[in-house]
Amino acid sequence: MPAEIYVPELGESVAEATVGRWLKSEGDEIKAGEPLVELETDKINFEVEAEQDGVLQSIAKGEGEDVGVGEVIGTIDEGAISEGTEPEGPVAEQVQASEPKVAPEARETEAEQEAIREEPDGHREEVGVRASPSVRRLAREYGIELAEVEGSGSGGRITREDVERLIREQYRPAAPGEWQPARSAPDEDGRKESPAVEEALVSGERHEERIRMSRRRQTIAQRLVEAQQTAAMLTTFNEADMSTVLELRRRRKDAFEERYGVRLGFMSFFTKAAIGALKAFPKVNAELQGNELVLKHYYDIGVAVNTDEGLVVPVVRNADRKSFAEIEREISSLAENAREGTLGLEDLRGGTFTITNGGIFGSLVSTPILNAPQVAILGMHKIQERPVAVNGQVEIRPMMYLALSYDHRIVDGADAVRFLVRIKEFIEDPGSLLLEG
Repeated sequence: MPAEIYVPELGESVAEATVGRWLKSEGDEIKAGEPLVELETDKINFEVEAEQDGVLQSIAKGEGEDVGVGEVIGTIDEGAISEGTEPEGPVAEQVQASEPKVAPEARETEAEQEAIREEPDGHREEVGVRASPSVRRLAREYGIELAEVEGSGSGGRITREDVERLIREQYRPAAPGEWQPARSAPDEDGRKESPAVEEALVSGERHEERIRMSRRRQTIAQRLVEAQQTAAMLTTFNEADMSTVLELRRRRKDAFEERYGVRLGFMSFFTKAAIGALKAFPKVNAELQGNELVLKHYYDIGVAVNTDEGLVVPVVRNADRKSFAEIEREISSLAENAREGTLGLEDLRGGTFTITNGGIFGSLVSTPILNAPQVAILGMHKIQERPVAVNGQVEIRPMMYLALSYDHRIVDGADAVRFLVRIKEFIEDPGSLLLEG
């Protein structure tokens, strides 16, 4: 009797997922523990593994379809043996005796066989390549071999921009007056589409494509709109002189990295400064539940990380109890896991206050949107040398604009301004952070 493949429990508050891609095709032999299908949720992507040996008999839910917890998405025939299964015992000896001999040089080496994986559609994909599931899926749709793509991400990681650049090079726009058909077969309505990309006919330079939004991107869009519609959101601004922090990092960064094995960045300073300000203004570390204000006397700081799938906010828990080195180490680990798509649900759950750094992309000033149900978010920006007045003299100083977006229903404007001033004071006098424990 065929065994059914169910959508497993997805975690607290996660009831639905989207089928990202099947890693096996119907008729493929599978082993227990082998990944079968990749599911996308609004928080993480994960693989569903086979619970027994057999053959993938049927696929009930295709790529791009929404599924719920406990829903059947396919079946496995436990008693079937695929044609490619090698016989055992005396029969195997007879088969081996009758097989033609193949010279060793005509075969792939074991290392090559392990380094290459055959995809269900025949696409050969290098296992060791560092790329997120969405990037791999895009490469498969356009027949791009990831092994041939030079990654521009950290550690040679291949980003969506790397693949899209190669696609643009390989698929030139049609010349004026020349019709260029889409590469997929037409559906019943006469349109040509694939699970993720639907391309229009191209005439001249007028090129369009239709891309299915991932579940995570849909959720991000929904929550951003909800945050603006449900909160009385305002933003207050200030600026901080980064001279002292930069000088401290310059003097201590080598010894810090040698001792702790992690670079001394800016995030640990701003995390410590935010915690000190949150202790002084506890309403900024609160949450509105009905008619009650829940003041949180612990400090789980969310750090916004940009990934190919969209923005995620992993959480540094009990950040007030961690040293500079522990904060830097945890932020680095969470950011790397976010970009590799290996974050767990627990990494993303909760959070009492969020910090986002648009400065790494060159942003000079912005108004960050609340990460509901939190009531405030701190925005960091690019450090830029500007003329400022110091003791009656004009000096060139490395300055950073700071932004605090807050829910005015909970946080008064005066408290928001004073909160941001407190962060400015901590950053301009980082030694004072020691007094905050």
